[in-house]
Amino acid sequence: MGAAGWRVRGADAEIRMGPAGRRGVAGWVWWWPVRAGLRRPAPWGPPPCYCRCAPRSCCCHPAPRGSAWPATPAAASSTGSNSEIRLVEIIENLCDSSNFECNNMVEEHEEHIEKWWFKLKKKYPDLFKWFCIETIEVCCPAGTYGPDCLACRGGSERPCHGNGQCDGDGTRSGDGTCSCNKEYAGDFCLDCSDGYYNTLKNETHSVCTACHDACKTCTGSTNKDCEACKEGWTTNEEGACVDVDECAAEASLCKDDRYCLNTDGSFSCKACDVSCVGCTGEGPGKCKDCMSGYTMEDEKCTDINECNLAESVCVRENEDCVNTSGSYKCICSEGFKEKDGTCVQTKAGEEGERAVNTPPSPGHEDL
Repeated sequence: MGAAGWRVRGADAEIRMGPAGRRGVAGWVWWWPVRAGLRRPAPWGPPPCYCRCAPRSCCCHPAPRGSAWPATPAAASSTGSNSEIRLVEIIENLCDSSNFECNNMVEEHEEHIEKWWFKLKKKYPDLFKWFCIETIEVCCPAGTYGPDCLACRGGSERPCHGNGQCDGDGTRSGDGTCSCNKEYAGDFCLDCSDGYYNTLKNETHSVCTACHDACKTCTGSTNKDCEACKEGWTTNEEGACVDVDECAAEASLCKDDRYCLNTDGSFSCKACDVSCVGCTGEGPGKCKDCMSGYTMEDEKCTDINECNLAESVCVRENEDCVNTSGSYKCICSEGFKEKDGTCVQTKAGEEGERAVNTPPSPGHEDL
C-alpha cells in the first residue's frame, strides 16, 4: 500500500481516501472509520471523505485538501474502479467484522453508496456533502450544528469568533454554545478572562493578552496597570502591585529544620543543611546551631574529625578509624577481618581485605 495508507489514531481508526495501489491497480483507497480496528482498504475513485463511528452515531468529515479524483472518469474506468466487483470488494472490507457500529452504518446505507457509485458521482462529486450532510443527515457543514444545521454563535465562518469551540460544530447534535479558550470569556468569546486584557476588540474580533504576574485583573501589561492584585501581592505607594515578602514576618512560617525562601507572590520552605540545628538560610554558614559531630568554626558548622582527637576513638586491637561527615567508623586494618567482635588475621595466602562494613566499636553509634 502506498503513502496514503491507513493508521489508528487514539481509540478510533480513521479511514480516508488517498492515492494508493493494490494488485497492480492504480486507484484510490476509501478509509472508513471504526472504533476498534480496521480490515484492509480497497482502491477506488471517490472524492475525499472520512467518517468516525461512535455508539448509536457516525459522523463524516471531508478529508484534507489535496486529495482528489483520478485525472478523468475514463482513467478511473480503465482501472476497473467503476465495476460492481470493485464496489462489493470495497463494501466487504470497509469495517472489521467485530465492529458493530461501523458495519451497521454500512449495511443501513449500502443502497445509497451503490446509487452514488454507479449513478451520481459525476453530478455530486462532493461525497461528504451529498452522502453525510444531505442524504443520511449525520453531519452538518463546518460552523453549524444541530438537527437543522444552524450557524454557531459568532457565525459559521468564524464560530465563537475564532476564540473557542462551538458545541456540536459539524454534527447534528449540540446547542451551539461556545466553550471559550482560557484567555476569553462571554457568550461569544469576545471578552477577556481574569488575568488578561484586550489589545484589540471590535464587533467581530477580540485579542486578549496576559496581564503582569502580579495582577488579578488589569488594563495593561505592567504591574502599574493592575485593577486588583493577586494573593501574595500588595499595592505600594505608587499604585503598583508588588510582592509580599512572607519570610520577613517575625514568626517563621516554616518548621525548625527548614528555612523560608521568598518567591514572587508566595514562599517555600527549604531543608536546612545536614550540619545545622535550625537555620536562617541555605548552607552550613546559615546554621543557628550545629548538629553533634560538627563544630562552629569561622561562623559555619564544620565536621569534627574524630580520628584526629588526642584520645583514640577506635580502641580494639588491629582496627583503624575512618572519618565520615558528622561521625566516624572503626574498621579492621588491612589483612584482618571481623570475627566475633574482634579483628583476626586472615589465613596465610589469602589476599587481605579491608572490612569496610565492620560494625562500629562498642559504645559508638554511627550517625
